[in-house]
Amino acid sequence: MERWGMFEAAVNGKKDGNPFLDYAITGTFASEHETVKVDGFYDGEGVYRVRFMPSYEGKYTYTIAGSAVEAPVMGEFEAVAPTAGNHGPVRVAGETLLAYADGTPHYSVGTTCYAWVNQSMDLQAQTLDTLSKSPFNKIRFCIFPKFYEFNRREPITYPFERGSGEGLDPALVEIQANRAYWPLEPVPEMDYGFDYTRPNVEHFRRFDLRIRQLMELGIEADIILMHPYDRWGMNEMSAAACDAYLKYMVARYGAFRNVWWSLANEYDIIPTKTAEDWERYGQLIAQNDPYHHLCSVHNCITYYDFSRPWVTHQSLQRTDFYKTTEYTDEFIEKYHKPAVWDEICYEGDISLGWGNITAQELVRRFWEAFLRGGHAGHGETYLSEDDILWWSHGGALKGESAPRIAFLKRILEQTPGRGLRKAEGIFDEVVGCAVDAPEDYRIHYLGICQPKYRMLILPEDGDYEVEIIDTWNMTITPAGVHRGATRIELPGNQYMAIRARRV
Repeated sequence: MERWGMFEAAVNGKKDGNPFLDYAITGTFASEHETVKVDGFYDGEGVYRVRFMPSYEGKYTYTIAGSAVEAPVMGEFEAVAPTAGNHGPVRVAGETLLAYADGTPHYSVGTTCYAWVNQSMDLQAQTLDTLSKSPFNKIRFCIFPKFYEFNRREPITYPFERGSGEGLDPALVEIQANRAYWPLEPVPEMDYGFDYTRPNVEHFRRFDLRIRQLMELGIEADIILMHPYDRWGMNEMSAAACDAYLKYMVARYGAFRNVWWSLANEYDIIPTKTAEDWERYGQLIAQNDPYHHLCSVHNCITYYDFSRPWVTHQSLQRTDFYKTTEYTDEFIEKYHKPAVWDEICYEGDISLGWGNITAQELVRRFWEAFLRGGHAGHGETYLSEDDILWWSHGGALKGESAPRIAFLKRILEQTPGRGLRKAEGIFDEVVGCAVDAPEDYRIHYLGICQPKYRMLILPEDGDYEVEIIDTWNMTITPAGVHRGATRIELPGNQYMAIRARRV
C-alpha cells in the first residue's frame, strides 16, 4: 500500500434482516504515527467492506470487528512512499489557500458534469477520455439522478432499492419525462417505492469505479450529496434516512484521497430542508470523516454562513449575472477561508442566462478569480441534436475555453511559493502577487481594457523580467528587463496581462 492510497478489507458477515441498518462493522488501524477508527459498510451478498487511507509510511496493523461478523479479523500491511502523481488529499493551507497533503499548491481548476455517472457506460467512458486530455483537476457531480432542463431521462440505476413501486406504469414515466416544465416549476413526484434504508449497491459500485478512475487521473471528485432537481422523492427522505445515507457515503468514499464533500447543489431552493437540517448534515460529515476532507455547501440565491466550523471552504455560485469573481477577495476577507467559485455561468448557447456566456467571458472570470486569490470552475452548455450537454451529461467538449484555462493553469503553476493573493493596482486592472514574495512576482490583468501601453511602477532596488501575456491567444512575449517606472508597449487587444518577475 502506498501512503494516501486506499486499503480495503472485504469480510463475510450477517445478511438476514436489513444489513444496512441492523449491524455495525468498524476497522481500527494503528501505526507508530496514528490510530484511526473507521466505519465499514454493507456491499450486498453478505459482504462488508472496510476502507482506510494511511496518512503515513510504515507498518500498520488492523482489527475489523462489530456485530456484523462472528469474530474479529486482524492483519497488517506496509504503507510505502507515494508514487508520482499521488500528493495526498487537498487541505486548507495558510487559512485561505489550498494545498495537497505533501505541500504541493493546489489551484482548483474545476468543471461540472452533474449527472455523468448516471449516463450510458459508453458516454461515461467518453467523459473520462475527455477529462484525461483536459486541464481540469476537479469535477462536481451528483450521486442522486437529476431531473431538469435537458435532463429528462431515467438514470441507468437508482441509488436505493425498489419496493412497492415495482408496478410503476412505464407509459406514465415516459409521459412525465417528456413533458416540458419551466425551470422552477414543481415537478410532480411519482411513487417509485424506494426503500431509503437500502442503498442499491450496483449504483454505488459504479461510483466506486468512477471516483477511483478520477483519482488515477489526478482529478478531485467533488461529490454533491443532495440537490433540488428531484422527481423521485429523494428530497422527501426522513431525517433518519438522510443521516443513514450520509454515514454510508462517508464509510464508502471517505478513504479515497480525491474526495470533497458538497452537502448540496443549490441548498437554498430545496423546500423540504431547513437550516437545522443543513447544520446537522455538516456536523455529521465532520464527525464521521476521520480524514477531514474538504466540505462545503453550494448556494443558488442565498450564500451559506461559511463561518460555520465544519465548513472548510466557500463553495460559491454567482448571484449577480454581470459581477461574479470580482467579489473573490471580498469573500476571502469576510470568511478567511478559501473561495472556490463552482458556478460563474457556463460557456454555451442555451436560452437560460446562466448557460450562454462566451468563452472569452468565462476565461476572463477565471483570471479574475485566481488573481484575487480564489479558484474557479468551468461548465459548458452548447445545444446539440442529441441533447448531450457537458454540464450535465459529460461526453465531449465543444467550446473554446478549455485550452485557455489550460494555459492559465500552466501560468498558475509557475507561481513561486504557496500561491497568489490580490495586490493593489489601479482601477482598470486586477493584480495578483505571490503570497510568499509579493514584491518579486506580480501579474497585472487588464481584462476587457485594451491600452496600447501601460506605465508599470516597479521597485527601484532590483531588476524585473517583464512579459506580455495574451490570455486568449495563449502567447507569452518577453518585454525586456526593467526597474522603477517604465513604459510597456502593448498590442491594444483585450484580455492581456503583464507579468513582472524579479531577476
